Amino acid sequence: MDALPAGHTVRPPRADDAELILGLVHACTTAVIGFADYTLDDMRDELARPGFDLERDAWLVLDAAGAPVGYATANGKGDSDEVDVEVVTQDAALADWLFTRVLDRAREIGRAGGHDRVTVDHGVYRDDVVLRAQVAALGFEVATTFHRMRIDHAAAVPPPAQAPGLVLRQAVDEDVRRVAHEVLNASFAGHFGFVPKTYEEWHERQERKSTFDWSGLWLAELDGRPAGFLERTDQFAADENCGYVGHLGVRAEARGRGVAKHLLRHAFHLDASDGRVGTILHVDSNNPTPALGLYESVGMRPVLVIDVWRGRLA
Repeated sequence: MDALPAGHTVRPPRADDAELILGLVHACTTAVIGFADYTLDDMRDELARPGFDLERDAWLVLDAAGAPVGYATANGKGDSDEVDVEVVTQDAALADWLFTRVLDRAREIGRAGGHDRVTVDHGVYRDDVVLRAQVAALGFEVATTFHRMRIDHAAAVPPPAQAPGLVLRQAVDEDVRRVAHEVLNASFAGHFGFVPKTYEEWHERQERKSTFDWSGLWLAELDGRPAGFLERTDQFAADENCGYVGHLGVRAEARGRGVAKHLLRHAFHLDASDGRVGTILHVDSNNPTPALGLYESVGMRPVLVIDVWRGRLA
């Protein structure tokens, strides 16, 4: 589809468009899952991501009255052949127009990274039958499924019992942050969609998150060696008064020794102590480690399903 629907205009979004775009996102998500599932901080952080070029990687479509009716983004992952895309609209014709733009941009990003073909991913709520049909028509297929897990804290949560040989260090100092970054890259190697970042790239991305503070990053050492890490954020504090485990990983050689469970229970204790009514995280059901079972074993339950649809473009 080459032309916008009649009466529509398009321009790159600006940082000060966060509230404008958020209204569109809220309307679309509420229509599908019954609640907004996105905050103003989320939107501001999205528009401020390192390496995200608003002029080339995003489109904001307005109707004749100036109201937002479409929004789309394409986000490359370093020099890899993977690009995450997103199309947000309730207009089927406009969705076709936006998909044409984001997929063309994905091809450009892939070629800039030296790739003849590009892998494109789009997250879709399981309940979004319209968007599922749109990405399926483009030749995309479900590549993996993420479950949003939650546990409620009805009362104070005690800290986990001290585990033999296990020590937690808060990443308030750069030396701890650097080790935590190494554990991140090691523990997530081989996971769906994971592309390692340099320390500088990762540090900048963390610094730009409005819901993250370095006091929320914890390094686990087992028998004096780096074993795992925990990243806590306030991503779900404003809308659900819940803590959020943004990332949790354990090095392969340290798995099976209770490190992940200890870190999770540490997060539950800190969230409850901060007055949060629960803790939320996302888990890939096709994770090469048995993570879904781990989270269920500590009392978490799935509350939302998000499929990642993947396409390969030449």
